[in-house]
Amino acid sequence: MSGSSAGQVPAIVARALAALRDQFSPSSIAIACSGGLDSIALLHLASSWCRQHGISLFAFHVHHGLSQHADAWLAQVETVAGALGATVDHRRVAVEQGGSGIEAAARKLRYRALGEMCRAHGVPLLLTAHHLDDQAETVLLQLLRGSGPAGLSGMDAANGAPELLGNPDLVMARPLLPLARAELEAYAHAHGLAWVEDESNLDPRYARNALRHTVMPALAQAFPGFQARFARSAAHAQSAQRLLDELAEQDLAASLVDDAVDVARLRGMSLDRAYNMLRHWFRRQGLAMPSTAWLVEMVAQLIEARHDAQLLVTHPACHIRRHRDRLYITPKLADLAGMRDPDDEGVIEKLGESFRWNGEASLAFPAYGGVLHYEPAEVGFDAAWLRAQPLVIDFRKGGERLKLAANRPTRGLKAHYQAADVPAWERARLPIVSSGKDLLFAAGLGMDCHHFGSEESERIALRWEATAAGL
Repeated sequence: MSGSSAGQVPAIVARALAALRDQFSPSSIAIACSGGLDSIALLHLASSWCRQHGISLFAFHVHHGLSQHADAWLAQVETVAGALGATVDHRRVAVEQGGSGIEAAARKLRYRALGEMCRAHGVPLLLTAHHLDDQAETVLLQLLRGSGPAGLSGMDAANGAPELLGNPDLVMARPLLPLARAELEAYAHAHGLAWVEDESNLDPRYARNALRHTVMPALAQAFPGFQARFARSAAHAQSAQRLLDELAEQDLAASLVDDAVDVARLRGMSLDRAYNMLRHWFRRQGLAMPSTAWLVEMVAQLIEARHDAQLLVTHPACHIRRHRDRLYITPKLADLAGMRDPDDEGVIEKLGESFRWNGEASLAFPAYGGVLHYEPAEVGFDAAWLRAQPLVIDFRKGGERLKLAANRPTRGLKAHYQAADVPAWERARLPIVSSGKDLLFAAGLGMDCHHFGSEESERIALRWEATAAGL
């Protein structure tokens, strides 16, 4: 127990709701209502407060269809919420077990459905019924998973979760966090509330249930009031994580150069500080947090690799690359059709695609990931000459040379790309255009000046625009 009585519950929740009102100024509030004890108690508590303060109240229910009693749960929510004057809505979801298990799959669908209902009704604040015991379970689960300060921080009193809820403007709050479940149960009995019991909450195959029915009772017997102490530890972890985030933000601001991390600055940090900054960088990019082992290996490769090494580390959602002592996050891109011979399995054999220009403003080349534009220009190819040429678009094979201007030397494409600071992974997806043995154009660089038209002629410049597939 947190030390309060059932009679103090309304005052505690009222203070939490008032703080949320002062911070977010919501005109409406929604309760994520399963029909169980916790959410029914929250619905009852919020209904009187919302009436008093002129705030519209909604009760949103997600029907998972996993229990034979699911229809009855929905009916219970509709009955209770209707009697309290709350507007009810629900969504039905089909849960399929994925790699992370049916519980995680149901949770993901549930929060996405709640976010959809909030958007549909214009609700900016979603309340969940997580309480003190849930917080203790969360902290203990994270400890058993070997989590750091971020995981041990437990649940926030309020936060945004745009990826989980699919709604960047929605705030999710937990006004019952100061209260133990026993206090909510006493309140519910005192007010004659009716709720449903989810039989899955008794299934010990779920980690949280195993804790709830075996470990937590043992802790309560040996360490009465342990939930509140766990909550204090979570608050300390939250404070520590905020400091780590502030430090990481400062380090990242000092290390970023054109959205890339300066490896020299990274080398100058302690390993703990480097790991902290990189985790923050990944989080800002919306990437899943890597494991400690993966992060340690990546940093080791960064520090130990020679200065000119083309480092590539694969993350589940992206690539981490090093170029000229800078660290880049790049997307994982599928090979373009023009990068290989589709009839020769596993062998990259660049054949090129023949075409002619007949005066079009642009020509799309999906196999090469972009569009070739033809634009009137003061400097460019003679239009009549260009129309007469048999043209080929291809990816470079090696050895191609280009002269960009009369006063500039003819150089290999590799040298040109290096001078233009185009990373190697981008060069592989930049096509070239040739006529016979003559290279006319290289994407990312420009046109070869040998065939530029005279001032009297109509002149055309080539420009390559990568599409989403080519980026």
